[in-house]
Amino acid sequence: MKKIIMALIAASALIIGAAQAEDASDAVTPVATNPGGIGGVESLRGASEIESTRPADDFKRFPKDHQLDSNYVYQPPLIPHTIRNYEVSLNANKCLACHSWKNAKEMGATKISVTHYVNRQDAVLSDVSPRRYFCLQCHVPQADAKPLVDNQFQSVDSLQK
Repeated sequence: MKKIIMALIAASALIIGAAQAEDASDAVTPVATNPGGIGGVESLRGASEIESTRPADDFKRFPKDHQLDSNYVYQPPLIPHTIRNYEVSLNANKCLACHSWKNAKEMGATKISVTHYVNRQDAVLSDVSPRRYFCLQCHVPQADAKPLVDNQFQSVDSLQK
């Protein structure tokens, strides 16, 4: 009896779902389409078969000594150099070898912000806060790369008249 009830519930859910799909005149086309058949994935970087590994993209060129201006307050600065082979893990943080307050002057690097030494309770710590330790969550290398999607961003200053 339970099996019959479960089968009826499943069937009615399928019928309702099909009816709703037919009624949806403004249905959105899914981003991930599968023109190549079963097992393919299409993303913003192109089509790829799940079972195969596509060749890696070429390395992006990192502009030397080229700093981009910030577009908004508290924007994390971009990294103006390559970070290939940098380890940022629970046990090591290569970024701090140059950018910590202790090493920045000697290395000729920018010091990390004092905000990175404040925890969630606004207590100032003697070392980098755990929530700010993984630099690559906010900071990314700047590179000469073609955008994946069009971007119409304008800074707030450009909107003022």
